[in-house]
Amino acid sequence: MSNMLHVNRATFDEVMLPNYAPQSVVPVKGDGSHVWDQDGREYIDFSGGIAVNCLGHCHPALVQAIQEQSQKLWHVSNVWTNEPALRLAKKLVASTFADKVFFCNSGAEANEAALKLARRYALEKYGEQKNQIISFNQSFHGRTFFTVTAGGQAAYSDGFGPKPSAIDHATYNDLASLEALISDNTCAVIMEPMLGEGGVTPATDAFIKGVRALCDKHNALLIFDEVQTGFGRSGHLYMYQAYGVTPDILSTAKSLGGGFPIGGILTTDEIGQHLKFGTHGTTYGGNPLACAVAEAAFDIVNTAEVLQGIETRERLFRDKLQQINQKYDVFSEIRGKGLLLGAVMNQAHEGRAKEFIAASVEQGLMCLVAGPNVVRFAPSLIVEPQDIEEGFLRFDKAVARVVAGD
Repeated sequence: MSNMLHVNRATFDEVMLPNYAPQSVVPVKGDGSHVWDQDGREYIDFSGGIAVNCLGHCHPALVQAIQEQSQKLWHVSNVWTNEPALRLAKKLVASTFADKVFFCNSGAEANEAALKLARRYALEKYGEQKNQIISFNQSFHGRTFFTVTAGGQAAYSDGFGPKPSAIDHATYNDLASLEALISDNTCAVIMEPMLGEGGVTPATDAFIKGVRALCDKHNALLIFDEVQTGFGRSGHLYMYQAYGVTPDILSTAKSLGGGFPIGGILTTDEIGQHLKFGTHGTTYGGNPLACAVAEAAFDIVNTAEVLQGIETRERLFRDKLQQINQKYDVFSEIRGKGLLLGAVMNQAHEGRAKEFIAASVEQGLMCLVAGPNVVRFAPSLIVEPQDIEEGFLRFDKAVARVVAGD
């Protein structure tokens, strides 16, 4: 196209707000677990767009779904419903604890809806005194003002004026700290089954079961934020299924659309009825394009072949990370479950995760951090074994470069 503007990384600094600091390279094309930048250089992708690209880049089934739907119907708003949204909702209900679904566009919006529903449920059922929300330190629930205040990292919510109130924070994996805060005035406890941004820390079995029991004791709703852990990431469709603990409300996004923006909450009939006509809404939520892509992703992810394959891939990742650690002694532990894994820096390399990311990019590998101390991996759920092999050859070189610079 003759009117195609030439843009590069410098253009970002000219025209974009400075709230991000993207890498110096600009990706332009992806295929499976491979990405190419503007200069034609190839990378192995172990970041998955922050746990979003559950089937890699440009998976044929998702490409076909969006092409077919793009020629039928793009958007009608929620003044009308649409077939892809209804089909996707039926499939989610059939495969989870839920009776009802609400669709939106992102994880933050899903958690916003979950918290609003919990407050409305408690108000209508028990009265306005039952409004306390308890979250956990180091948690992350999104960037709206409500969700970022619920998140357990005050630095993200400071500096924007008065915060939404009646939100308290306990210590993750410490049941006594929750017990000290919870009461009959608690409306909901919101938690990630595994802290994502907060360091890739899974809940212990005893903790997650104890949280459920405390919520039951005080008639508080249990909200699982499965934005990052959900939709296959843990080796189950949703991670609550691994623990055998059922939430009252579950938020989902990221992998749900395989790269197309979509989010949602799942809940029961009893709770869901409190989000009655007019109480909440979204113009784009559940639009036909997003739901058609998500349905195609669902049909692949929710199969024994893919979910069992995640376990095999997790073992490969862990083995490779252990081999690298035996050579260079940089990690204190490998945390996580399924294909959301965190390599934790040991004392000698504390706070230096970003250096490992920068070195990885130089070697042609895309990965992530989860705080200053954890290198995070969230690749495609169907990443090919040979790509895992090649990716870790590159990561080995990256680690060697960082260690050589000490």
